Amino acid sequence: MRVNYFCTNANNYDMQKVIITGGTGYIGSHTVVEFQNAGFEVVTIDNLSNSIIEVLDGIKKITGKRPIFYQTDVSEQKNLETVFQEHSSAVAVIHFAAYKAVGESVKEPLKYYHNNIQGLVNILSNMLKYDIPNLVFSSSCTVYGQPEKLPVTEETPVVKPESPYGNTKKINEEIIVDTINSSDNLNAISLRYFNPIGAHTSAHIGELPLGVPDNLLPYITQTAIGLRQELSVFGDDYNTPDGTAIRDYINVCDLAKAHVFAVKRLLNKTSRYETFNIGTGKGSSVMEIIKAFEISTGQKLNYKIVNRRAGDIEQVWADTSKANKVLGWKAEVSLNETVKSAWEWQKRVQES
Repeated sequence: MRVNYFCTNANNYDMQKVIITGGTGYIGSHTVVEFQNAGFEVVTIDNLSNSIIEVLDGIKKITGKRPIFYQTDVSEQKNLETVFQEHSSAVAVIHFAAYKAVGESVKEPLKYYHNNIQGLVNILSNMLKYDIPNLVFSSSCTVYGQPEKLPVTEETPVVKPESPYGNTKKINEEIIVDTINSSDNLNAISLRYFNPIGAHTSAHIGELPLGVPDNLLPYITQTAIGLRQELSVFGDDYNTPDGTAIRDYINVCDLAKAHVFAVKRLLNKTSRYETFNIGTGKGSSVMEIIKAFEISTGQKLNYKIVNRRAGDIEQVWADTSKANKVLGWKAEVSLNETVKSAWEWQKRVQES
């Protein structure tokens, strides 16, 4: 059995290699930055279906190093295995690569079940074959559905989510647990994200959806800069203080750092499988995000109220005490700073 080299110096991870799927995507690219800044060698995999190759240039500008890159699809086993074979010395895999649009998943469920589940099965198969022992899985708060009690803890019952996208996350967590139970050589952490927003403070990388944005903040920034005529607010009749849906919006760089904390915990072989909520611990409504953007940037937004969107839940936010205490991680960037970073990124994209 291969023995993985592990640095005893907690601040030095030189020669430690990680594989990051979806590494040119929004969260993936910010996570590549954090791992490279922490001293890891990063191998990235992405099919560029929702990202562009130039993201690698942005990563190099921030960190001084371009990660190793493979353009391939995790659902294509043959090509994926080549990557794992060439980089079998990796100590961990961070798995982002998946379709992620809630609304689209309602319209095209089979597309989501095939891609998101088959991709994970291929990842796990290669990890077992090439003895790569640690996985950090990109999960979601959607596994809780509409919880009866808030804030959500890791002990909140996992139910059938409101969307096929969310259901793929729930199913994938079950697949991971079953695989761990059948193997002595696999450990994993599932990070249940709340709503990542913002961009790197350098404005070299950020959220760059191809086509019409599915997430709130890029639609806000594109509206503010004139690429969209107006912003649609999906519903103002929810049982919330201002009638709009509430989410836990977390800075993407804070979220990315949580993956480094998770890998370090796995390398210390603390537990076979754990889940952690990754959020701020505070819920913000759609209207609060709009107001924060207007105050932070000085830009007035053109928006209108429209009908609720299929698959959306009313409100959810995290109890992050487990991540704070056990991982030693916590969210640090304020909402105003975060929305301003998204605006700086949007302006840079517009200029380029």
